[in-house]
Amino acid sequence: MTGQPVPEVVIKTVDNGPYQVKGPIRLVDHDNNVYDLGPGRTKLLCRCGRSANKPFCDGAHARHGFAAAERSG
Repeated sequence: MTGQPVPEVVIKTVDNGPYQVKGPIRLVDHDNNVYDLGPGRTKLLCRCGRSANKPFCDGAHARHGFAAAERSG
């Protein structure tokens, strides 16, 4: 251990939109494609299922009127 703080990973839901993910993370899709997100990088992941660029968001949720399920609480 170097004593340096571990960078924080944050996953945030955007109302009626994608998941906002701030790294560092390694994302592996169903075809075993690997996407490395370095520290400080932010990516938007599709939540509506209509993106042509899965697993990433391409704005399809807005074009198709995606409405997220009720919030947990």
